[in-house]
Amino acid sequence: MQQKFITFPIHQVITLFVVTLIGILLSVGFSQPLLFGFLPGFLFLCRMITSKGVSLSEVTSMSWSGIKKTRGVIYILLLVSLLLPSWYLGGTIDQLVSVALQIITVEHYFLMSFIVSVIFSMILGTSVGTLSAIGIPIMSGAVAIGLPAEIVAGSVISGAFVGDRTSPFSSAFQLVCHTIETKVNHQFKAFLPSTLLAIVIGILFFGFFDSIYSKQIVWNEALNTVGTQASILNFLPPIILIAFVITRIKIIYAFLWSIIAASWIAIYKGVGFDDLFHALWFGTEGVGGGFTNMYLLLLFLALAGAYNGLLETYHVIQPLLDRWLVSSSNIVIDTFKVMLATLGITLIAANQTLPIILTGRSFLPHWKSKYGSGELGRVMGDSTMLFPGMVPWSVLAIMCSTVVGVPLFSYLPYAVLLWSLPILSLIISLILHRRKKYHHILQESN
Repeated sequence: MQQKFITFPIHQVITLFVVTLIGILLSVGFSQPLLFGFLPGFLFLCRMITSKGVSLSEVTSMSWSGIKKTRGVIYILLLVSLLLPSWYLGGTIDQLVSVALQIITVEHYFLMSFIVSVIFSMILGTSVGTLSAIGIPIMSGAVAIGLPAEIVAGSVISGAFVGDRTSPFSSAFQLVCHTIETKVNHQFKAFLPSTLLAIVIGILFFGFFDSIYSKQIVWNEALNTVGTQASILNFLPPIILIAFVITRIKIIYAFLWSIIAASWIAIYKGVGFDDLFHALWFGTEGVGGGFTNMYLLLLFLALAGAYNGLLETYHVIQPLLDRWLVSSSNIVIDTFKVMLATLGITLIAANQTLPIILTGRSFLPHWKSKYGSGELGRVMGDSTMLFPGMVPWSVLAIMCSTVVGVPLFSYLPYAVLLWSLPILSLIISLILHRRKKYHHILQESN
């Protein structure tokens, strides 16, 4: 459908931002479902658009288009809610705990969790896929030996985002390259300085916590017997999941077939159909999950998809970005502008794709002429690709929190990569600015 160009007054866009943010903050503050907090902002956005002469049927159609773009995420989270109970009943969780405790030493659990997550994420190129493949056994092992779940969650999520933003296999990385018109190898080199610094910080950070908690762990000898009677059959569900992700088969099918395999194993071991259905519907006491604990979140994601569809179709945010783009020759100030703008977009867009596209296309002409598109990609990699992992109502943050089973605000202080990279990016921009200023003074003196 061909859309006519519509402009919205700046005060209306700001009001939309305030209404949306207040509604979400109230829902979070009073522990109410995000669906209810997001609804006022969505209704206000619909009213803004219809006041410009757009028919309600057209708004509904564009909203539905936005929902369809989000349905993949909705399917994944629905399957995650079924994956954990099926793995638990099939005996997969217990056996994975045993394996995790043998691979990752107790004395270096936080550090090794981070390193293993970094390696997997660089291979898989997806944070959610990494957390799904190794996050569950690592988190289960941590709970089994009494380590703080929030620190372990911070370590695996930090490692998972290394590949999500840096791996050439990452769809988000590819989207950044496409949006700012850079080659993959050039952008990878631009990412390296901040990436390597962040990994070093992560090693020191989690190594420090290992030195504290390794002395406080009381080892339970009973854990050594976990999985001694296990069968190779118990490994089938995670093997299917990892194999599908590595071979680039859609992750939806990976989850689906892993659930089917785990359910079949549970039935083979004597679990009744009624017990299996009850666990899939209501979850289990051991690992949670279950459809009833997820459906309100799925409805919120559908509403967020409709909201994003309207923002993108009618260019609601673009006027604010245009006013923000004033000429400047200071890379530090421009870096801060990119981060502030992309944070604002993330707060109301609730996903990772829209901030990448809007930020990249809006800031590209200015950065390409003054610093190079690769530098813009670096700043976006250190902010635009990470902020969705820190906003509680963002799709990416919800997915990560759901997979590891720890609330965002509990693990965020320990997800060192998420909040250290924006700081590192500002420092690198400051170094580049001072180097340029020094060369300029040197040329003038000659």
